[in-house]
This record gives sequence, C-alpha cells and structure tokens, in this order.
Amino acid sequence: MMVFVSAMAVLAVVSAVGVLADSRVLTGAPIWLKPLKFSVSFVLYGTTLAWMLSLSPRRIRIAEWAGTVIVATGVVEMVVIVGQVLRGTTSHFNATTPLNGALFGLMGAAILVLALAHLVIGIVVLRQPVADRVARYAVGLGLGLTLLGMLVAIPMVLPSQEPGIEGISGAHSVGVPDGGPGLPLVGWSTTGGDLRIGHFVGLHALQALPILAILLNRFLGARLDERTRVRLLVVGGGAYGVLTMLLTWQALRGQPLLRPDALTLAAVAALVVATATAAGVVLTRVGRPEMARVA
Repeated sequence: MMVFVSAMAVLAVVSAVGVLADSRVLTGAPIWLKPLKFSVSFVLYGTTLAWMLSLSPRRIRIAEWAGTVIVATGVVEMVVIVGQVLRGTTSHFNATTPLNGALFGLMGAAILVLALAHLVIGIVVLRQPVADRVARYAVGLGLGLTLLGMLVAIPMVLPSQEPGIEGISGAHSVGVPDGGPGLPLVGWSTTGGDLRIGHFVGLHALQALPILAILLNRFLGARLDERTRVRLLVVGGGAYGVLTMLLTWQALRGQPLLRPDALTLAAVAALVVATATAAGVVLTRVGRPEMARVA
C-alpha cells in the first residue's frame, strides 16, 4: 500500500509539472489536472487506509488481500487516466471510439471492485478490538462515509446525465456542459450543478473523521469522558453524511455550490441547528451520573 502511495506522490509531482509545462487544455482544464487530482487523492486515501489497517493487533489475510486489490485497481485507474492524457483525450465518459469506450468501461469495473474491497476492509477493521473507542468509531464512520462518497458518483453515468453528444456517456455537471466556468483548482462548475462536490466531500470522510477524533481526544480528553466523546463523534459523522447527501442533492438540481437557493439554504440551516442541538444534548448529560451519586 505504501509503495503505491509513494508512486502516486511521484506522479503528483510529475502531473504538477505537466500542468505548468503542457499548454494543452481538455474540457476547459489543463490536461494534466485530472492525473494531479487523482494522484493526490490516492496518496491521502492509501496513507489513511494503511494507518487504519495498522490498528489491527494481528495480521489478517483477507484484509491484506483486499488492500492488494485496492492497489491493483488504483493502478488500473491511473494507467488509463495517464494513458489517455498522453493520447490527448479524456478518460471519463469517453466512448467516441471502441478503444476509448473499453478503457472507460475498464475504469468503471475497477472502481466497482475497489469499492467492494473497501467494504471488506471496513468490516474487518470494525471487528478488531481497538483500545480507544473514539478512534474505533472514527475509523468505522470514516470507512462507511467514504463508501457513501463513492456511491454518490453513480448519477454521473446514469442515462439522465448523457449530454446528447455522440460518444459521451455521462457528465460531472448538471444542467450545463462539462468544461464550462469552474472554481480554481477543483474546476467545480460555477454555472450549474456539479456531482463531484458531494463525491469529494464523502471520499474525504476517511480523513475528516479521524481528525475529528484526534481533536476531541486532544482538546476535550481531560474534560469529557470517553462515552461523551464517542457520542460527539457520532453526531459529527451523522452531520458529515447528511452534508454529503445535501451537496449531491443540490448538484442534481442543477445548482452551483456558491449560488444556493432558499430551499438549499433552509436545508443547510436545518442541518446546522440539528447538529448543534444534538451536540448540546450530549453535553448536557455530562456529569449527571456523578451528580446523582453526590446527591
């Protein structure tokens, strides 16, 4: 796994150089931007997954096999993406020729296998005893929400996302063509919905939830007991999952991230209020057993 991460780190550097040195543009973005984004994502994903596997007190063969499958499918994904860049064409939604269609189909199959292997690792890791319950819940929620992040990308390839262009079998954007005006670096559409946003947020739950656990233990470990910190983590994980779905729902309605309508703003406000209320309820229960014993 870490060999794969190292290779992706090298590819990220090569791709960054490509973005600066190669003037070619594809669907409105530098042609090397997609390999750059995917390689950085795999660095984060692989490193976090390797750490999660290391939490197990013993080696588990099925988890090791699943990790190997993830590495293999990741290699397939990146070989196709980089290969298509070298050919000067797109890798995603490209069925303009039999070869391009076969390569996109291969990528789709690889991602499906990766998701299944990810699920296997999640089940295995959750069954292992971990001394820190906050970390255990963070790992479980992170793995589960990352799988959700993979699933919310499915609408990109549904028939409703076909733009009516011959040879194009899907799209990131909703309501506008891919390749239009977008946010810096990420390229998310600023004129229509973009399904990559919820996909991105969900995928990085794998890092966000463990970071939340670290913050809870570091800054509240002396003030709150473990059960309370676990409950706060669950509240945070639940809010993160709802946010992933909310961003996907906003995109499916053809709405840019930075131009939410009243309905979207109301949904965000409801999420904030519900999260704050749930956290408040958890915190109001702190110390009640001790108070009862004193009484």
